[in-house]
Amino acid sequence: MKKYIIGGFLFACIGLQSCQNTTSEKKLKNDATKQEKPIAVTCYKSIYDKDSITLQLNSLKDGKISGDMMMSFNNAAVKKGTVSGNTSGDTIFVSYTFIEGDNTKVTFKNPMAFLKRGDSLVLGNGKMQTTMGATYFVKGEPIDFDRVKFKFSVVDCK
Repeated sequence: MKKYIIGGFLFACIGLQSCQNTTSEKKLKNDATKQEKPIAVTCYKSIYDKDSITLQLNSLKDGKISGDMMMSFNNAAVKKGTVSGNTSGDTIFVSYTFIEGDNTKVTFKNPMAFLKRGDSLVLGNGKMQTTMGATYFVKGEPIDFDRVKFKFSVVDCK
């Protein structure tokens, strides 16, 4: 009986150690992606009534995108965060990870889609669904880029 307990304990330790190595490897890959030099950096701003969004997009290799975004809506806490995703033709699909106001304990994550029209961007509206706590655009449902509030113009990066 004692041999089985010791054997089980050793097996559990080895399993936990291998999980830690995988987590460390994933973290190293994520850090390398964050440190990748952008090919191009473009800043955008959109204003609709008393609401505004500022966006910095870093174009990376293989159509990948990273950057920062801040949303300031009238009578609401400012949303600050990062975007990461990729381009598909003239459309940019990103995941926006952000906090609201000074509450750093709760992080939110939403999908977003931008359409390139010349030098400007248009923030699309699409039907979304939430599955197991993650929000996605509904597959097969079109994203509307015509009846929108936010159209972005290129601005100087600060």
